[in-house]
Amino acid sequence: MAPLLLCLLFLFMFPLGNNAQGPPSPGYYPSSRVGSVGFNQGFRNLWGSQHQRLDQGGLTIWLDRTSGSGFKSLNSYSSGYFGAAIKLQPGYTAGVITSLYLSNTEEHPGNHDEIDIEFLGTTEGKPYVLQTNVYVRGSGDGNIIGREMKFHLWFDPTKDFHNYAILWNPSEIIYFVDDVPIRRYARKSDATFPLRPMYVYGSIWDASSWATENGKYKADYNHQPFVGKYNNFKIGGCRAGAASCRPASASPSGGPGLSRQQLAALAWVQSHYKVYDYCRDSQRDHRQTPEC
Repeated sequence: MAPLLLCLLFLFMFPLGNNAQGPPSPGYYPSSRVGSVGFNQGFRNLWGSQHQRLDQGGLTIWLDRTSGSGFKSLNSYSSGYFGAAIKLQPGYTAGVITSLYLSNTEEHPGNHDEIDIEFLGTTEGKPYVLQTNVYVRGSGDGNIIGREMKFHLWFDPTKDFHNYAILWNPSEIIYFVDDVPIRRYARKSDATFPLRPMYVYGSIWDASSWATENGKYKADYNHQPFVGKYNNFKIGGCRAGAASCRPASASPSGGPGLSRQQLAALAWVQSHYKVYDYCRDSQRDHRQTPEC
């Protein structure tokens, strides 16, 4: 659905002047359809094992001047719903990325796909930025084409755990925060959509060169360790190579797209909390992003 139609739908259902503390109810909760798994049931350490701790099903990873840490799912998937509850560190976290994402970079180095949720660290008194991104056959070789959409949140993500998720199926990618859809990326062509199997990853690492206000503020290790906490892991996906598996759906109908109520919640978030959209960046070469 076009952005203008989304906004009109939002205004019809939720007139301005009644801006609640949080988004309107999406009416449907995809996370309730997927059971939680313990970390060891679905994941393993990938790097920085000395900066990773399990406690009663919860995972803590941290970054200091010696190392960060990352983890990876035991299996790869061709589609599915993938999520976790995450709590971020307060205070000065500039330059630090805490993430949950899908990727096949190890299988396709220099030519990989990726679907990202990345929390961009910040300075005192400024909110975190939640960056969503989609790479299609891209890499860090200078030819990468990012499809970034960035948001602030309607709550403080350092105060408590909140659920963040990616739903990826053959027709669309939908990002959720506490079951509220914040972004839908539709498959408009095979060339602009990731179709190869991916693993699920999480990590905390130093991205000082770009993470906070385009690299203006760097990681300051006087504030170390930088900590990310995860629990309530959810993996509801079709394993790569499975002979028969029904892809996950975001909507109560079980089909593609979102319900009218979900679209209204999506429009509310995009109207009030979206802070960057690659399709609306006049500095970008949109010949490389024909889906815009």
